[in-house]
Amino acid sequence: MRVRVLVIKLAALGDFVQAFGPFAAIRAHHPDAEITLLTTAPYGELARRSPWFDRVWEDGRPGSTDLRGLLGLGRRLRGAGFDRVYDLQTSGRSSRYRWLVGGRAEWSGIARGASHPHANPGRDRMHTVERQREQLKMAGISAFPAPDLSWLEGESAGVALPPRFALLVPGASPSRPGKRWPHFPALAAGLGMPVVVAGGADEAGLAAAILAAAPGGVDLTGRTSLFALAGVARRAVVAVGNDTGPVHLAAAAGCPVVAIFGGESDPALCAPRGRAVAVLRRDPIGAIAPEEVAESVGRLLRMPG
Repeated sequence: MRVRVLVIKLAALGDFVQAFGPFAAIRAHHPDAEITLLTTAPYGELARRSPWFDRVWEDGRPGSTDLRGLLGLGRRLRGAGFDRVYDLQTSGRSSRYRWLVGGRAEWSGIARGASHPHANPGRDRMHTVERQREQLKMAGISAFPAPDLSWLEGESAGVALPPRFALLVPGASPSRPGKRWPHFPALAAGLGMPVVVAGGADEAGLAAAILAAAPGGVDLTGRTSLFALAGVARRAVVAVGNDTGPVHLAAAAGCPVVAIFGGESDPALCAPRGRAVAVLRRDPIGAIAPEEVAESVGRLLRMPG
């Protein structure tokens, strides 16, 4: 009978992307296991297209008042007969799922009574990538192969893209305006190449301001799935964005990235990782001049390879 493994990663996009390495390490450690990912709907397509999971469950975060959803998730987790759980979310919610899974399953995470706890009191001061790697080491995983990300090629068919362009991601969490760099229009006007603007539908106003300053670009806000966005990033010569999930996805897809941080988040804990990533940080975020970002873009474009 195949070993049954559960991996928990519910959100958010940046954290999900930075779990690609742990996902690959878990699959390499359990090559013959049946591995199920418990996640949420926005990440289901990415997970199903990846090579790491046999099953993807998207009902991992029912609302606190969704009694039917909570009971259904509990029955599903209890009935699956998991042998081991890797909780990469390590939140209060995901830790409580240990009791839904049942005590027979080995558990890697921070839940009380975990068989393989991430027993580092300084874990919250580590970058997400290093923190998750240490967690898996404490669970007995010693090999961390570079994840194969060829499946992130994506689908940009149906989107008319310039032959050479910069991908701009001007949005961020609506509840955290301090994470939004305000000078994207000026940057776009001075880049010397067309821009493609990505983000959610509610960021169409940001795209309009950028394209008014730099006519001839493309507004993709609200028009791409995450998988399609990865395909767009693969074709971009550079991506520039705030501390937000699509920037992490662009870096993972192999696009050179300039990530702009303000005082509301710390790149030492959550900066994107990729083959060519430059990070700029200042508080307030608006104190970073467009010329400074353009210089970082130029340095990335001059890098060999």
